[in-house]
This record gives sequence, C-alpha cells and structure tokens, in this order.
Amino acid sequence: MISRNRRLRTNDSIRGLVRETNLTTNDLVLPMFVMEGNNKKEAISSMPGVFRQSLDLTVQTVKENYDLGIKAVNLYMKVSDNLKDNTGKEAWNPNGLMQNTIKAIKDAVPGVVVMPDVALDPYSMYGHDGIIKNGKIDNDSTVEALVKMGISHAEAGADILAPSDMMDGRVLAMREGLEENGFTDVGILSYAAKYASAFYGPFRSALDSAPVDVQEIPADKKTYQMDFHNSREAIDEALRDVEEGADIIMIKPGMPYLDIVSKIRELITQPIAVYQVSGEYAMLKAAAQNGWLDNDKVLLESLTCIKRAGADMIFTYAAPEVAKLLNR
Repeated sequence: MISRNRRLRTNDSIRGLVRETNLTTNDLVLPMFVMEGNNKKEAISSMPGVFRQSLDLTVQTVKENYDLGIKAVNLYMKVSDNLKDNTGKEAWNPNGLMQNTIKAIKDAVPGVVVMPDVALDPYSMYGHDGIIKNGKIDNDSTVEALVKMGISHAEAGADILAPSDMMDGRVLAMREGLEENGFTDVGILSYAAKYASAFYGPFRSALDSAPVDVQEIPADKKTYQMDFHNSREAIDEALRDVEEGADIIMIKPGMPYLDIVSKIRELITQPIAVYQVSGEYAMLKAAAQNGWLDNDKVLLESLTCIKRAGADMIFTYAAPEVAKLLNR
C-alpha cells in the first residue's frame, strides 16, 4: 500500500501535529445560578457539582474560575415567588438580583465577560418566557419587556446580552434599544435555534421555572421554542437573527443537535455558541458516577465534538473541571 492513514496515528506527538480540532479554556463559558442571601450555597441534586449560590459566593467563584482561564460567565437568577408576576417587571428592576450581580462581578473581575440571560421565565408566575394575553404568549409585548430587561443589564455593566426567549423580532428591537441608549459596544448573543427539548429538565428545577398550564397554554414551550423535528427552520432563524444584528448565534441543546451546528456553520461567518445543557451534563455525570463512563474522558470528548461541529464557544456546567483538565 502507498497510502496508510495509520502512519499519522503512530504516537501522541504525531497525532498532536495533525490534530484538526483543539479545545482550550478560551472556548468555555460557565453558566451560573444566583440566589438571594449571603454566604448561601445549595446543591442541585440533578446536576452533581453544580450549585445555586448567593451573590457573594458567586463573585468568589468567578474569581477562582477566572484564574483557571474561564473568562466568560452566563448568569441566571432564582427569583423569589413574591417577585413573580405575568409581566416579569422584576426583570428590569435596577436594584434587582441580576443587576446587582452584574455590577458586583464587573467590579471584582473587570476582565470577565458577563453574559446575562435575557428571558422572562424566572420572573414569570407561570414559568413562561413571555407575557400571557388572551390565552397565548404575546410576542410583541414580551419583546418590549425584553428590551427593558436588556437595557437594564447594559446599564449594570453587562458585556453581551443573551436573549434565550425565542420571540420573533427581539434581536432587532434589542439592538435598536441599545443603540438609542448609547450602549453601542454591548453585544447580543442570540439563542437563534433553541429547541423545545426534554433535555432542559434539571435546569428548570435549579431555577424553579418550569412552565405550568395556564388558560389555553399547555405546560410546555412549543409555541415559541423550535420543533426538534426541524432543521431548515433553524437555518432560517439563524439567518434572520444575523440580519437583525446578532453578534453571536446560539444553538441549543448541544450534542443531539450537532447536525444543526454543522449546517449553520457553513452559512454564516458570525461566531457560533453551543450550549451543553443540563440534561446532557446530568446524563454524563450519572453514567460516570455509576462507573459506566470515564468522567474526564467523556467531558473532553463531548466538548471537543461540539467544537469540531463548528462551535466557537461552549456553554457548559463542567467548565471548571474541564479547565483544570486542560491546564493539567
């Protein structure tokens, strides 16, 4: 034989020379759950190693992870029930938990990229991403609320807004709102192809934000999140968000949707983010804890596969332990 592909697999040094995809700490974004209180930390049972933390401990964790090389965080708030209503107005409270968390992180670690989640579900009494009117999620009034929310995040010091709501037209409205208020440097990472997935279960438990039946609306998000049977629709969503001014495009979930990542990678030049969601993380952790999989190896492999498919950055709850593995 003249051609033997195995020649370039002979040893680790050769394999490293010809390696096409490399995972580094620069690729990692850490999602974090913040709760009210001081010096409080609660384990999330369905997500081993992940916690809800009060603001002070959140800042401490950001500092520690920044030293590991994790330069970006994605923030979610666990909101008290007494602050929830149908409008989600607590979401743009200038002294709200999200706004205070953004300020505290930027004061303590100015170099970290803060990406707050922009969606109403943690603030909704119904657990939905939108305002309910006449028996359905009202798109346009929700977009108005999201713009208020996004501007309040920018005022607090956010670097990149991360709207995860899947309302139509919200990227353009948010971009216009930011420009009109002088926040020309604040970016938008749009959840362009966010599927109505069963892999989000542990996340909703972490924030107590699972949707409920209300009026004619079922306890799911299928009228605004994407149908997992579709791929062409994801391309349309991504291209529309790029036209509306999105700086980064998000595809969510991760590994079950790598075909979507690959297809969109071929069509846009903007950076692509992929979210290894709570259900993916929980499955890997459960298998590792039972001795069925090697925890370190499957974490590195799963994230490398996401990057190989076309991701420029990966949101993962495993970011701290992956950073330690990469640094080692």
